[in-house]
Amino acid sequence: MTQAGRQGSPRNSSGRNNPQRSTSQGGKSAGGFRGGAPKRGGGFGSDRPQRAPKPREERFIDPDLASDGAQQGRSAADPKAARPSSRKPAARKPGAKKAPGTPGALKPKPRTGAPGAAASRAFGSERFGQNLGPVRRPSRKKGPRGDVPQSELHDADGVRLQKVMASAGVASRRVCEEMIAEGRVEVDGQVVTELGVRVDPKTAVIHVDGLRIQLDENLVYMVFNKPKGVVSTMEDPEGRPCISDFLKSNKNTGERMFHVGRLDVATEGLLLLTNDGELANRLTHPSYEVPKTYLVQVRGPFPQGIGAQLKEGVELEDGFASVDSFRLVDSTPGHVLIEVVLHSGKNRIVRRLFDAVGFPVLRLVRVKVGPIGLGDQRQGSIRNLGKQEVGHLLASVGL
Repeated sequence: MTQAGRQGSPRNSSGRNNPQRSTSQGGKSAGGFRGGAPKRGGGFGSDRPQRAPKPREERFIDPDLASDGAQQGRSAADPKAARPSSRKPAARKPGAKKAPGTPGALKPKPRTGAPGAAASRAFGSERFGQNLGPVRRPSRKKGPRGDVPQSELHDADGVRLQKVMASAGVASRRVCEEMIAEGRVEVDGQVVTELGVRVDPKTAVIHVDGLRIQLDENLVYMVFNKPKGVVSTMEDPEGRPCISDFLKSNKNTGERMFHVGRLDVATEGLLLLTNDGELANRLTHPSYEVPKTYLVQVRGPFPQGIGAQLKEGVELEDGFASVDSFRLVDSTPGHVLIEVVLHSGKNRIVRRLFDAVGFPVLRLVRVKVGPIGLGDQRQGSIRNLGKQEVGHLLASVGL
């Protein structure tokens, strides 16, 4: 192509030497378009008539979708709030029509504002110990709250009830006041609903939702996962390993501890340690029938009917004995793992029961006493119980 052809081409007409492009660039700089919006009355496009902006159309709001007037006002002010959600309704989701608990059914969402939420539950914010849920206590006869003589519970020299509860770690003082107003707090067996009641922390017995609050800081409650070969005593004259050998590294070494019940040398598992003499006596007394859960390993195969025989009862040398429940946990070639629950505290009762039916115990582990379980606690370790666990343990024996 010749030089004249290159100059007359459309591509070259928008080049640097194009006078129209230079004029338009000059208009941009003069009108300030590069630095912001064009100024009225000058610059590029100033000869065009100014048009009034179109009014913004308000979005239609369905009054049936708005719960109240405040929501309507919020939706009108915020167009995004009135925009329909792109999420599928719950009825269209897969598994919505299936019954709860069946495979493929939707899982219910937890209610954060429910009375059983962590914020309003006794010791709900506690990170120590295990969460055992609500206390199961027999329902009492509900009478009119006005008949409760709350003036007799008031101690002018005492401490406000909500402050005592908050100091014990139940919840914040505001939440404790809500618990009192809702009638969930008992002092010495009587429901208290007045916020001005003062109590003596040294003598008052306080329950929240049936959960006993232990106000004596000198009382200690611990769980020991006893290994095989350890004697269930604090001292052994023969020099065998005992419980005190594992307590040396614990900060409560100076306290005189009681072991609740016994486990023979070959049996492993849970032992409760405490300096609360009243609790230790009740846990070991047969009248309270505190259940104990064991895992029993025997040689297999295990024939049917033996479990029913153990639940019906077996005659032993010191009387008739039985288990409360029997469950087959696992079965491998040559071995069977069984879970049994019983409340009897007789010596070597589990081993003697299985010996009587012809299946000697190969390994025995106690995994639970009352509401307290071992969980994933390491063997040979000792841990302090949480305040919620202590409350459940006290409630299991009527304290």
